[in-house]
Amino acid sequence: MSTPAEDTPELRQWIIRQTEAGRSPNDLLTELAARGFGEAKAVDVMTAALQARLESVRARNDVVAAESAASNTVPQSLVKDWPQSVYAFDREARVLFTINEPRIVLFGGLLANSECDELIAQTRRHLTDSNVIDVQGGGEQRHGDRTSTGTAFGRGATPLITRIERRIAALLHWPMENGEALQILRYAVGQQYKPHYDYVDPNQPGAEPFLARGGQRVGSLVMYLNTPKAGGATNFPDIGLEIAAVKGNAVFFSYDRPHPSTKTLHGGMPVRAGEKWVATKWLRVSRTDP
Repeated sequence: MSTPAEDTPELRQWIIRQTEAGRSPNDLLTELAARGFGEAKAVDVMTAALQARLESVRARNDVVAAESAASNTVPQSLVKDWPQSVYAFDREARVLFTINEPRIVLFGGLLANSECDELIAQTRRHLTDSNVIDVQGGGEQRHGDRTSTGTAFGRGATPLITRIERRIAALLHWPMENGEALQILRYAVGQQYKPHYDYVDPNQPGAEPFLARGGQRVGSLVMYLNTPKAGGATNFPDIGLEIAAVKGNAVFFSYDRPHPSTKTLHGGMPVRAGEKWVATKWLRVSRTDP
């Protein structure tokens, strides 16, 4: 193929095709130099072509996310095919495994190590005892089944929180405003969260105040901010599944109705050594408080 020694739309398309075909940047720079481009000009042309391609992919992902949110009743992490990785807003995550019933996807490297460390650092001075939803009287209350400490960051609380929220919205094809505040939790040795469901039983007397603020929960994303020395796995007793807590990884699961038939009973197993940190994002059917 012959390419002109000037920056044209055709040349940029050629660069993109060659890159997608697996050619290395050095090979392309060498060929561009042979076709009459200076080194600096060749770098500028390649950078502009690939940046335009990245913006195009991001725009298409935003459209797909909006269409999926409008048509789905629950968040969908993978809307088609079964890729080895998925691009979400600004980061590529590996797809480590998927289960259809219940719908569970484990992502590798959804968070960078530096992001995990920063979230922990931002949280340490704000830790308080964790509560559970009071399904009898409304509001929240302490409960022996949940023995962690933690805090919550409202939507857009920091630049890092905003970036992670946008990443989650793109990953799960669900509007950012339909997510609850990002909850950061710390589990010390012996602490756990016994098996439970994340949705709220609408037949319970205390459910109405919760459901009035964004409706029912329909999906959960648990992101691991560190790797405990021992213990701390996330277990799904109904299907005999245990997921090890590994720094940067995240497990997503959805539930299309508030009923045990979803098989989404899950818990945080006791930490046996060290500590466990997680960041949890719950997704609602409609806009909820930030």
